[in-house]
Amino acid sequence: MERYAVDAVRLQNDGSKPKGKVIARRATKARLLDQAANIVLWLSGVAILGILAAFLIYILYKGLPILTWNFITGASSDIRAGGGVGAQFFNSFYILFLSMLFSIPVAIGGGIYLAEYAKNSRLTDLIRLSTESLATVPSIVLGLFGMIVFVNFLGMGFSIIGGALTLSLLNIPVLVRVTEEALRTVPSHYREASLALGATKWQTIWKVLLPTALPGIITGITLTAGRALGESAILIFTAGTTVSRRLPDFDVTAAGETLAVHIWYVMAVGLVPDRIDIANGIAALLVITILIFNLCFTIPSRLLQRKILGSNR
Repeated sequence: MERYAVDAVRLQNDGSKPKGKVIARRATKARLLDQAANIVLWLSGVAILGILAAFLIYILYKGLPILTWNFITGASSDIRAGGGVGAQFFNSFYILFLSMLFSIPVAIGGGIYLAEYAKNSRLTDLIRLSTESLATVPSIVLGLFGMIVFVNFLGMGFSIIGGALTLSLLNIPVLVRVTEEALRTVPSHYREASLALGATKWQTIWKVLLPTALPGIITGITLTAGRALGESAILIFTAGTTVSRRLPDFDVTAAGETLAVHIWYVMAVGLVPDRIDIANGIAALLVITILIFNLCFTIPSRLLQRKILGSNR
C-alpha cells in the first residue's frame, strides 16, 4: 500500500509540472497583452490630445491677432469692411439663453418621468426611441422644420424667438437622456431611506435624487450649451443673417445673426475683402468663449460633486 501511495504522489507531481508551465505561459501572455493594450490606449489618448492641441493652437494663432476690443464689441459697420461682431456676440448668448430657458424645464421633466414614473411598456419604449431618434436628426433638417413651422406657418419670420425655439429641439433629446441616466445612477437605497422616513415620492425626487444627480445634469447642460453656441445650420434658416443696429437689442422678433452664422455668411457671400481675417477672429473668439463657458460650469459642478460625495460618506 505504501508503494502504491508513493507512486500516486509521483504521478501527481509529474503531471503538475506541465500544468504549471502552461499556467505560467498563460500568465505571461496575459501580462504582455495587458501591457500592449495599455500602450495602445495611451498612444490613442496622446494622439487625441495632440490633434486637439494642434487644432486649438492653429485657430488661436490665426485669430488672436484679429481680436481687439473694437472687433469684439463694435457694430458691423464700425471697423474694416466686415465690421465688428458685437451684435453677433450678443445674439449668440441671447439665443442660447432663450433656448436653454425653453428646453431645460421640459427636458428635466421628461427625464424625471422616464426615470421615476414611467413603467416598462411599449409606450415608454416608444418615447425613448423617439427621443434617441430626434437626437440623431441632422441640424439642417431641424432648421428646415423650424423655417416651415415657426418662420412660415406661425408667421414669426426670421427672428430670435424662432431660432431659440428651433434650437431647443436640438437640446431637448440630449438633456432628457442625460437627466434620465443621471437619476438612474443614484443608488436605490437613497430612495428607500427617504421613503422610509415618510417623505413622498416628489419630496424624494426634489430633495434627494435631483441634488445627488445635479453634477451629471450640469455636465449635460454644459455640453449641450457648448454645442448650441456653435450651431449655425438651424439659425441660418430661422434667425436669419442680419442683425439689429441697436446694441444690445432684446427684441425677440428681430433677426438674430450669431457668430457661427456670421462666419458662414462672410465666407459664403465672398463680398467682404477681409473675410479671412474676420472668420479667423470669430473662430478664435468662439473657441475662447466655449472654453471659458465650460470652465465656469465644470469647476462648480466638480466642487458640488465632491461636496455631495463627501457628505454621504
